[in-house]
Amino acid sequence: VQLQAFGGGLVQAGGSLRLSCAASGRTFSTYDMAWFRQAPGKEREFVGSLRWSGGSTRHADSVKGRFTISRDNAKNTVYLQMSSLKPEDTAVYYCAARSAGANGYNYWGQGTQVTVSS
Repeated sequence: VQLQAFGGGLVQAGGSLRLSCAASGRTFSTYDMAWFRQAPGKEREFVGSLRWSGGSTRHADSVKGRFTISRDNAKNTVYLQMSSLKPEDTAVYYCAARSAGANGYNYWGQGTQVTVSS
């Protein structure tokens, strides 16, 4: 599967953005999906994930209550709705997919930059 993330940009603190990740392939609905991010000089960190069925969502404590991950299997797309953005949310955001039986996320998109100004 190929993943393409888009929707990043520059936003003021307190604002909102919605990231999208479009996936190719007819088996998208069988993949668990996730978002990660990496800020300059920091390690990549988990943001949120959800199972192939759309249930069992998880969000990092740092974004809980502000970010929501969702998916539309009919559109082969996973979303990350971000609100109440903070400067510390500035990072490159990556979407990832995990195929059935895989140990970890084995497909990654190219990343989209999110910059939050104070």
